[in-house]
Amino acid sequence: MTTTHTAQVPAPTSRDWLGLTVLAVGLGLIVLDGTIVGVALPAIIGDLNLTLTDAQWVNSLYAVLLAALLLSTGNLADRLGRKRVFLAGLVVFVAGSALAAASTTAGTLIAARAIQAVGAAGIMPATLSTVNAVFRGKYRAAAFGVWGAVISGAAAVGPLAGGALTQWTTWHWIFLVNLPIGALVFIAALFSVPETRGQKTRPGVDVDGALLSAIGFGALVFAIIEGPELGWWQPKTELNLFGWVWPADASISIVPVAFAVAAIALILFVVWERHREKVQREALLDLGLFTYSTFSWGNLTAAMVAIGEFAIVFVLPLYLINALGLSVMTAGLVLAAMAFGAFLAGASARHLAARFGSPGTVLIGLGLEVAGALTLALTVGPSTSGWCIALPLVVYGLGLGLASAQLTGTVLQDIPVAVSGQGSATQSTVRQVGSALGTAFAGAALSISLAFTLPSALSDARFTGPAADSLADATRESAGTTLLQLRAQGTHSSLGDHTDAAVQALTNGFADATRSAIFIATIFLALGFIGAIKLRRASRAASPSSN
Repeated sequence: MTTTHTAQVPAPTSRDWLGLTVLAVGLGLIVLDGTIVGVALPAIIGDLNLTLTDAQWVNSLYAVLLAALLLSTGNLADRLGRKRVFLAGLVVFVAGSALAAASTTAGTLIAARAIQAVGAAGIMPATLSTVNAVFRGKYRAAAFGVWGAVISGAAAVGPLAGGALTQWTTWHWIFLVNLPIGALVFIAALFSVPETRGQKTRPGVDVDGALLSAIGFGALVFAIIEGPELGWWQPKTELNLFGWVWPADASISIVPVAFAVAAIALILFVVWERHREKVQREALLDLGLFTYSTFSWGNLTAAMVAIGEFAIVFVLPLYLINALGLSVMTAGLVLAAMAFGAFLAGASARHLAARFGSPGTVLIGLGLEVAGALTLALTVGPSTSGWCIALPLVVYGLGLGLASAQLTGTVLQDIPVAVSGQGSATQSTVRQVGSALGTAFAGAALSISLAFTLPSALSDARFTGPAADSLADATRESAGTTLLQLRAQGTHSSLGDHTDAAVQALTNGFADATRSAIFIATIFLALGFIGAIKLRRASRAASPSSN
C-alpha cells in the first residue's frame, strides 16, 4: 500500500475497538446465516417437502436479493448514516428470522429468506464502510483483517452450528438463534458504534440504476437455478409464478429469455451509470472506481472465489448426509474442518502479510484453496470416510482464512475515503453475486449430473424401466433425500429385498454427480487464483514500495 504518516494518525479509542467488535458480530450473523442453512437443508427438505429447486432458492434467494440491494443500501447508508441503516437492517433481519423459524411451507420459508436478505443488505455495507471511515493508517489494516476473518470464520462455522442446532433441537433453531444475538448487537451498537456519513456532492437519487441492477442480477441467478428444471432451451415443464404461467408447450423455455433480460438489464445499468456520471447526478455505482486496477482485479478475484466457495458449501452437506448417510451433527463436524483451517490461518495471516504483502498472502491462500478443492473432488466417493473428506477441507480452510482476511484491504487500498461507502458496497455486492452464482452453478451442475449418473448407476445395478426412471427422478428432485427415506424403510420400502442394492446404486450416482459439482467449483477457484496473480501485479505497480 502507499505509505502514510502513521505517526499523525490518532490511535482508535477503546470505544472504536468495541464498535468494531459489535459490527463484526453483526456481520458474522448475516454471513453465518448464508451457510448455516446448508447442513440443515436435508431436514428442511424432508419436513417441508422441498424440491431441489426449492432448496436452491432457500439458499440462493438470500444471496440474490442481498446482491441486488447492496449497491442501493450502501448508497443509502452514505446518505442517511451508516449506524442508522445498520440498526434498521438488524431489525428487519431479526423479523425475517422469526418468520423463517415459524415457516410451515416452502413459500413461507423462501419469503422469510427474502426479508432476511433485505435486512442483511442494510447491515453488510454499513459495517465495512464504517470500519473504513473510523480506522486509519496501520490500524485500518488490522480492522480489515478482523472484518475479513469474520467473513471466512462465520462462513466456515455455519455448517457446524447448523448441524448442532438441527440434531439437538430442530432446524427451526438455526433461525431462532438470530433473535437474542440480534437484540444484543442492536443494544451494544447504540452505545459503541459511531455515526458516519459519506460526502454527498451531487443531486438526485439513482432509482433507475437500483431497479436495473436488481433485475439484472435476479434474472441471471433465476436462469441458472431454474435451467435444469424448466429446460435450457426447450421447456420441460410449465412455470407458474404468482398466477402467471409460462406454458410447457411454448416454442422456447423462459430460461434463455431470463438470460437475455439479465444481459440487457446489466448492459443498460452500465450505460445508465455512465450517463449519470456525465450529467453530474448521483450514481449508484461510481464506475470510476474501476480505473483503480487493484479494485478491478480484486473484485474479479473475489467474485470467482465466492462462486467456488459457496458451490462447495452448498453441495457437500447434501452429499455427506444423503449419500454417505452421516448424521447432521457428524456432517457439521466434517465441514467444521474448514473453520479449523480458517482459524489456524488467522494466526499466521498477519505474519505472512508482513513478509509477502497482502496480495502475496491472497495468492498463497487461493493456491491452498485450489489444492484442497481438487483433492476433495478426487476423494469424494460412495463409501468415503467422513474424515477423509475433512482432511482436504482443513487445507481448503487454511486457504480460505488467508485469502478472505487479506483480500478486503487489498481491494480497497487505493480507494479514497470519500467514496469508501460505494467501494465497500461494490465489493460486498460482488461477493454476494458470487455466492448466489456459486449456489446456482453447484445446484445446476448437481442436477444436470444426477440426470445422467443416477440412471446409469441404476442400470449398472440392473434396475431399468419406468420404475427405475421414477426412482432416479425422485432422488434428483429431492436432492438425495429419497436415499434417507429408503434407508429408513429398509425392506419395507416398495423395492422390498432390492432396497439395499438400489440405495447403493443411487449412492454411487450421487457421489459421481457431487464430484462433478466440486470440479466446477475448483475451476472457479483456479480462475480466482489467476485473478490474484493479476491483483498482485497491479498492487505492485500502484505502490512498489509496499511489495
